[in-house]
Amino acid sequence: MIRYFTAGESHGPGLMAVIEGLPANVPVNLVRVNHELHRRQQGYGRGRRQQIEKDAVEILSGIRFEKTLGSPVSVLLRNRDWKNWTEIMAVGEGVSKKEVRRPRPGHADLSGALKYNFRDMRNVLERSSARETAMRVAVGALVREMLYLFDIEIHSHVLELGPVKADRSQMTSALSGNINEKADASPVRCLSEKGEREMIAAIDRAKQEGDTLGGVIEVIIRGLPPGLGSYVQWDRKLDAQLAMALMSVQAVKGVEVGLGFETARRPGSAVHDEIHYDRDKGFYHSSNNAGGIEGGMSTGEDIVLHIAKKPIPTLMKPLHSVDIDSKESYKAHVERSDVTAVPAAAVICEAVVAPVIANAFLEKFGRDTLEDIRGAYNAYLKRIEAF
Repeated sequence: MIRYFTAGESHGPGLMAVIEGLPANVPVNLVRVNHELHRRQQGYGRGRRQQIEKDAVEILSGIRFEKTLGSPVSVLLRNRDWKNWTEIMAVGEGVSKKEVRRPRPGHADLSGALKYNFRDMRNVLERSSARETAMRVAVGALVREMLYLFDIEIHSHVLELGPVKADRSQMTSALSGNINEKADASPVRCLSEKGEREMIAAIDRAKQEGDTLGGVIEVIIRGLPPGLGSYVQWDRKLDAQLAMALMSVQAVKGVEVGLGFETARRPGSAVHDEIHYDRDKGFYHSSNNAGGIEGGMSTGEDIVLHIAKKPIPTLMKPLHSVDIDSKESYKAHVERSDVTAVPAAAVICEAVVAPVIANAFLEKFGRDTLEDIRGAYNAYLKRIEAF
């Protein structure tokens, strides 16, 4: 199955990944892969780091003549900002500057320092930084090259940002088409013009106040056949795997599938999706409150996920903290940061679900070559059609 590991620090020479399990003979469009990295760097409220980095992947192995080989794909993403940190982040002898001894509330600083016995918490924040997600977007983009071949699409948009909730009634036409094309055109990835204006205003206010904002993202996965995932073991359930991937994204604090917590507030008659049959389109549901997953398996409807991202912990008006050496009270350390990264986080969420979906697909249809997978997939569709 597809698995991957990332390595690298925020201000180190670069980020790396090794991806194992991509089938052989999948065409790879690196222009499209790098476009995903560009999408991650967009969004109103981002900081200066995005003006420094111009992310683009370097493939070191696993792809030849624009096709996967079936062997591990290794990827490098260089940090352009490394030139300003070569002594501070040196592998050998360096210069002890920019030490972090005042942990930021809401960050990994203190827990990481206690766990690994670091006096300088830069050793923690350099790896726990969301800069790592640039490589996960690269990994997700490479995996999506296979999903495109089977018309599987992953979209995202921002439903809430700080105090602003976009009016879903204004999104009907946008949600029925190419969501990403329309969301990419918005600086906050909002499909409502009114919501976009209010979100931008909220970001401006937060910046003036030295504060940060979180939000709620919706990810929609289209084109999956029914039956991906499984009910037979807890760790094979598709919704559980998706939730784990999304909860691994920095600052994500909650994931809902479909109606999510709202299902607890309604009677069963207002929750469960009725099943119908049509000679032309087969079995289908008249609603999608389940969010495209029942019993740990895809239903054939859109998979709909809601992701809650907390505000960025680094504040320009820092919160109360304690110096780890003197134990005296101080304001927390301030590191260069964004006012909000919710629009970028939406793109990251798209990326991290891609390997999960691909693995569920490969578990059902094979793993070695694109040709074998395509044959098994077409046979399955014919069986469902005749069911």
